[in-house]
Amino acid sequence: MTLTRRRTLGLLGASALAPASGFASPRLAYALVPIEIGDGVWMVEGSTDYFSMQNGGAIVNVTLLRGDSGLIVVDSGPSLRYGEALKTMALGLDIRGVSAVVNTHHHPDHFFGNQVFRDVPIHALGATQAAAFADGEAFADNMYRLLGDWMRGTEVVPPTAVVAGGDLVIDGRMFAALPLSGHTAADLALVDRATGNLIAGDLVFFNRAPTTPSADLDAWRASLDVLADTEASAIVPGHGPYDTVGASVAQTRAYLDWLEATLRQGARDGLGMVELMDLDPPAEFAGMGAMPQEFHRTVAHLYPGIETEILPLGN
Repeated sequence: MTLTRRRTLGLLGASALAPASGFASPRLAYALVPIEIGDGVWMVEGSTDYFSMQNGGAIVNVTLLRGDSGLIVVDSGPSLRYGEALKTMALGLDIRGVSAVVNTHHHPDHFFGNQVFRDVPIHALGATQAAAFADGEAFADNMYRLLGDWMRGTEVVPPTAVVAGGDLVIDGRMFAALPLSGHTAADLALVDRATGNLIAGDLVFFNRAPTTPSADLDAWRASLDVLADTEASAIVPGHGPYDTVGASVAQTRAYLDWLEATLRQGARDGLGMVELMDLDPPAEFAGMGAMPQEFHRTVAHLYPGIETEILPLGN
């Protein structure tokens, strides 16, 4: 039988053997630092780079909020190893540990730490739960390919508790739940009633290029309209620094507008994908984290459909 990298790492983890050459050392660990952003609320800020062996996939922002019986974790990170580090860090903030988890959407950097917390409710929109079941194994194969030994032992554990929109109480803490879409088909944003913090998931990026593998740009902009109307006191974006002035929503919208205009103009000009990737982004976006990698990925994701729309076959 031919072993995939994912299966090989799983077997190595079971037998405690040394990792294959080129994988991260098993002694490497995530250094998670909680930043207090409100009374009983902390954020762990992820790297704004793309997935790499250097960052171990720790590119997501995680929020922790104190509930009646422990900490509520919003998004659990990219791996078993990350989830374990998150659990240890949480115990340093509250000796009771984690009482509940929320997944804002089904991309792997946001829910692959779930297995560490499988003994508590893991909340998400119903469509997010379904997508995690449908896409989880394929995501896992790709994450093992990208991150090697950082992913050792990671299993796909989809959300277990379905939530809807409106008033939401998790472990005694009150939220306004906003079921939206655009970054994916199901994106959950939460407004913490006690502090006014908007936990936006990947509907909002800040100083980091947005990702688009599941994107619907029109739906995404409509969701940004909703978020702009929340009058939040501050915003925790899915990626990038804590935003106390609301600039992240405007920046995300501006990037999406530039992105679509650039792709459409490229199609009208008859540019190929490689020619489009060679274009220089404007200065306001060129310095974002994960540029130009994310722009190149977006061309691959969205340009074929836009080309077909603007230059349909047979016309």
